[in-house]
Order: sequence, then structure tokens, then C-alpha cells
Amino acid sequence: MNGPRAASAPGGARPFAAHEWRIAWAWMRARRREGGVSVIVWYALVGIALAVGTLIVVMAVMVGFREEFTSRILGAEGHVKVYPLTVYENGRPVREIVEFDALAERLADVPGVRRAAPLMEAQLLASKGSNNAGVMLRGLRLDDLRQVPWVASPEASQGSLDRLPDGVALGEGVARELGARVGDRISLILPGGLATPFGTAPKVGGFEVVYIFRIGRADVDRTRAYLTFDAAQRFLNRPGVADQVEAQVADADALGRSGARSPLDLALAEAAGGDTVVWTWKDANGAFLSALDMERAVMFMILSLVVLIAALNIISGLVMLVKNKGRDIGILRTVGFAEGSVLRIFFLCGAGIGAAGTAAGVVLGVLFVLNIDPIFDAVNFF
Repeated sequence: MNGPRAASAPGGARPFAAHEWRIAWAWMRARRREGGVSVIVWYALVGIALAVGTLIVVMAVMVGFREEFTSRILGAEGHVKVYPLTVYENGRPVREIVEFDALAERLADVPGVRRAAPLMEAQLLASKGSNNAGVMLRGLRLDDLRQVPWVASPEASQGSLDRLPDGVALGEGVARELGARVGDRISLILPGGLATPFGTAPKVGGFEVVYIFRIGRADVDRTRAYLTFDAAQRFLNRPGVADQVEAQVADADALGRSGARSPLDLALAEAAGGDTVVWTWKDANGAFLSALDMERAVMFMILSLVVLIAALNIISGLVMLVKNKGRDIGILRTVGFAEGSVLRIFFLCGAGIGAAGTAAGVVLGVLFVLNIDPIFDAVNFF
């Protein structure tokens, strides 16, 4: 007779019935003589809320930083670069692409590739008066350069990119070192670019500064200069060839890195051919990306431990609740509540605190992230 009665709640009610919820709610409510339990419950709830909110805020900041970092990287150059293998002609190393337009078309036909364009690149010396600066000259067709986001639409700019066929575009750092403004003329110097009866001599060309841009990356703003593709070929004495072909893909994260090539990498390598090297943005920035991913993973683990520590307060609260409800538990057992039913009541108490704290933490974290700029402004103000 005792067996069937102890196996179920009164009246054969199903688990987590309405009366179990009502009892759990009643036990969590404070009474004047049981205020200690209520205080522990509130500590546990607030601790869970703060821990979850902190986890959301920190992870959102980490993800946002990574997105901003990759945006700066990908906004100034292509996602994939295809280089030719070095060959030797008469004992002289040669790295150039002759059929660059055909290669660009093959790469552009790969599913997932937005565009592909030939590119000239060389290290030069820029000069204006007594001021000099080392620059990385890049030659791109104007239509292709307009599709480089942070160059076509930078943080700040002077002049017009549409006038590039008439001159040169400079990063803000280069222009500052040279003391150049839009409309000024500068000299680009190519070491060993001019053959003379007495050997090679530097080649010097004068160009008008038609566009100055700032993208917020020192390695670009202080080193980058742009000419049109044809003008770069003429100045570098390399007509009819390209140094590389760069491609932009729809999903930059779909690309892999050395040792972990993705299907898109393999498709690009097949389209490029066997006499080329495919180099992705992850290959070029692998150390930075690995550091960011490691930092994000470590921060998640640390903050997860904070959430776990906050959850231990729930256990403390339940222990106190069990000790204070010993008489009530005896009454419930006397009227026919099974052990499982009593355990479910305490489970509902703990789960209720955890769920309420988590929900409050999610709301708190999301509100903080959505209003992070005004909050930082207010903190800096004080």
C-alpha cells in the first residue's frame, strides 16, 4: 500500500505538476523569519545575471574587434593573391604573368569569387623637395581600384580617385612625410630602372598628387601609393605583364591557410594552374588571427568559470532552503508526496533562480552592447 503511494505525487499527478510549481514559488518567497534564504536567493540571481551579462559583453567586444580587424585588412586589398613561380631566363630570375587577363577571368569564374584583377607592385622611393619616403607602389585599373572598399571610401580623403589616370594616389602617412597636398607634384624613383651605356641608373618620374586617403592602418597609410595599371607598367618598364592577380571572394572566412586548405582554396588553385602560388589573407595574417582566436577562446573559458562560480551560490541557497524547510518536507511526505516530487520542487527552485538570472543577464548584456558607445562616452566624461 505504501509502495504505490510513495511512487507518485498525490492523486497520481504527473511530474512537474502545477502544485509542485506553486510550492516551489512559495518556498522561494521571503518570510520575515526566513530572510536569510531570500538573501542567498537574491545573491545567486544577481551573481548569475552579472556573470552572464559580462560573458555576453566581453565576447561581443572580442568578436567586434576581430570583425573590425579583418575589415581593415580585407578593405585595403584582395582576399587572395596569385603569384607566378620564379623562372630563370639566361640566368636571370623572372616573376611575371603574361596572360594576366585570362588568369583573372578563370579566377573570376570560380563560384564564390566576386572579382579578380591583375596588379603591379614594386617598392619605390617617393620624393618632394628634401623630403623622402619609401612607398609600396601598386598599379590597378581604375574600375578595379574603385572596388577596394577602404581606398575608394576611406575614413578621410582629399581630392578625387577619378583623376587617378592623371597622377598618383597616396596614403595620408606618405603625404604627411613628403609634405605633399593634392595638386602638388612628387617624384617616384625606381632604383635600377633605367639602362644606360654605363650600367643601370634610377628612373625618376614626376606625378601630380590627385588623391590622398586614410584608412586607419599605419602599414597602409604610411607606405601605399597607387597608379593606374597601365601607368605602373610604363613606369616600371614592364609592358604587357603583371606581377600578380588578386581576387575578392564573397565569404572571406571560407578561405583556409597553409596546411588547412578549404574547397574554395583548392578551386582557386586549380583555376590558377600549376605554375602559380595561391596566397590567402589568412596566410598573410595567420599570426594575428591565431592570437585573436586564442584570446577569444581563453576569455570564454575564464568567463565560463565565473558563471560556474556564480552558479554555486544557487547550490548554497538550496542547501539553506532544505535545512529551513525540514518541517515542511516532513508534512509533504506525510500527506503522500513521493521523494521524487519533493526533489522536483527543489529542482524547480534552483532552475527558477538560474533561468531568471540567465534571462536577466542576457537582457543586461544585450542592452550594454547596444548602448556601448554612449556608456563609454559617459565613463570618459566623468
